[in-house]
Amino acid sequence: MSAAESFKKYNLDLIKLPDGFHIELYAEIPNARQMTVSPSGILYVGTREGDKVHAVKKNADGSTSVFPVVSGMKEPNGVAFKDGSLYYATVSTIYRLDSIESKLANPPKPVVVYDQLPTKEWHGQKFIAFGPDGKLYIPIGGPCNVCAIDSPFASINRMNADGTGFETYARGVRNSVGFDWSPDSKELWFTDNGRDEMGDDMPSDELNYAPKPGMHFGFPYCHQGDTMDPKFGAGKSPSDFTPPAYKLGAHVASLGMRFYTGSMFPATYKNQIFIAEHGSWNRSKKSGYRVVLCHLEGSKIVQMEPFATGWLRPDEDVTGRVVDVQVAPDGALFVSDDMRGAVYRIYYQKP
Repeated sequence: MSAAESFKKYNLDLIKLPDGFHIELYAEIPNARQMTVSPSGILYVGTREGDKVHAVKKNADGSTSVFPVVSGMKEPNGVAFKDGSLYYATVSTIYRLDSIESKLANPPKPVVVYDQLPTKEWHGQKFIAFGPDGKLYIPIGGPCNVCAIDSPFASINRMNADGTGFETYARGVRNSVGFDWSPDSKELWFTDNGRDEMGDDMPSDELNYAPKPGMHFGFPYCHQGDTMDPKFGAGKSPSDFTPPAYKLGAHVASLGMRFYTGSMFPATYKNQIFIAEHGSWNRSKKSGYRVVLCHLEGSKIVQMEPFATGWLRPDEDVTGRVVDVQVAPDGALFVSDDMRGAVYRIYYQKP
């Protein structure tokens, strides 16, 4: 398929970007979800509805080759890379593929790293990533819209790369499907999806800042930092919990987020936060379906603005649902779309 054909097939002419930015198809990946890039530049893409993890290798002529390196696994959504090995997560188990980059066409047998995660599938799909401390971070979502739940649900956890030392880092996290660490402070930031059934505009999704372990972000007692849950909030106060660093909007389904660490984009983008909004499903007027940019000053979000829009049309027709963002080796931005089964590449050329 030519570039022009792919541009038309994926309605990329509808996508609005700031001046100088362009979008193109990078790879066709059915149900593309979380992404990670290895030091050699190979992109790995997990899936939720599918059973595969794909590796995408860029060829010398600029084309890409796609290798299914995992097959037959239920909801292998999360992917991370460390020391030559690909880690991937199903709902209940973390696996590892060793020396994968030399075996893309004939992947090795997976090694079980950790198999003690809960098996509940509601908010059970995993987003995983290695932190600056070398530990693997794993969220465990609340198995409900809103409910009183016991540990380890509604949390972000971490463990050593070999599966030992499992511990809870943050609590009161309803469902985080994206996190990253500041390139400057090495501190954790994460998205969290707000509960449903409180109306069109309540509560907001959250962008949270967790510079130390042991913080509680409110769920199920308090939402968006200032609104007590009508059932579970009795006897508690917003001051009992850590408020969000920024309210992202109700029902936009804020998923993957990354700090922009590349050098292709203008300097004003450096170390700022991109967030993929998967889009609302239970709001009378749809919201989300875009990539937004959050501007930071120190540990404060001072502005949020649309960056890539157009997947939600004025008549509320939806042409794509973005899931994750990932900085490419050349400084471009990869964006996954599970509705269209694609990974896009957003790049910058000075006008």
